[in-house]
Amino acid sequence: MNDHQSVLLHEALDGLAIKPNGIYLDLTLGRGGHTQAILQKLKEGNVIAFDQDDTAIQSCTPLTSHYPNLKLIHKNFSEVTDVLRSMNMSRVDGILMDLGVSSPQFDVAERGFSYRLDSALDMRMDRRQTLTAYALVNQADISTLTAIFRDYADETFAYPIAKAIIKQREKSPIKTTYELVALIKEVKPDKVLKKKGHPAKQVFQALRIAVNDEFGRLKSTIEQSLKLLNLNGRLVVITFHSGEDKIVKDMFREATENIGTRHGPESMIMHASKPFKLVHKKVIVPAEEEIRSNHRSESAKMRIIERIKL
Repeated sequence: MNDHQSVLLHEALDGLAIKPNGIYLDLTLGRGGHTQAILQKLKEGNVIAFDQDDTAIQSCTPLTSHYPNLKLIHKNFSEVTDVLRSMNMSRVDGILMDLGVSSPQFDVAERGFSYRLDSALDMRMDRRQTLTAYALVNQADISTLTAIFRDYADETFAYPIAKAIIKQREKSPIKTTYELVALIKEVKPDKVLKKKGHPAKQVFQALRIAVNDEFGRLKSTIEQSLKLLNLNGRLVVITFHSGEDKIVKDMFREATENIGTRHGPESMIMHASKPFKLVHKKVIVPAEEEIRSNHRSESAKMRIIERIKL
């Protein structure tokens, strides 16, 4: 379909342990790389692929003519349970989540994701929603902006940047990505600006996460996904952000670690075994060869969980 490179493609397919007649969810369709690879391993099985980005749905619609067993859903993945219920489905055999922002989203200036391209501040994954980066930057108070920059991206200069934003917007609104980049550069000292990496990266990342409620929706979707898995069904999650990976790691640990329950004397502890297990104890990362051919894969981490009893 295109030259978009799906990160950890083979590892994700292995992780799903695909059955030819299974039902699989790709909750992050993107440009369809993972989806198409899953379809190629099926015979009588089906794939239901979600994306809140209308461009992703449009670009992958031609796939449906080649694969009648593919259904595209233009919704955020946090609506997965309701969507399946409307299709009279309650369980599936595997679920994939690739949480990276699609490369074409970064590369299209008008989407407002990139600090390297001049555009209106937007950053909406789903362009049907009303909240934009422009609204956040120009309406949120100083404590909210500081918390967003600090908590979502570990931005060292969170408060000074928030303060500068407030001061600037009292004169005129901050409308474009380049205006925000210029403001960030004015706040940061020269020794920081000279370091490797773009000085606006963390602020832009934090705004994107906040605009799209990425952390809240991720938690909700993992909770739903675990309930949707059939026996021996697997959930594969690929993250690109330490905050995302921590959410996945903590939720998988909670779902798999046995917690002691006290009965009578403190020394008497009963353990109820959990219905899930980790497929790999160590996190899976891209091989050096993949990182060389696709630098955006460098921060990727993959975790896999399997339902072992209903």
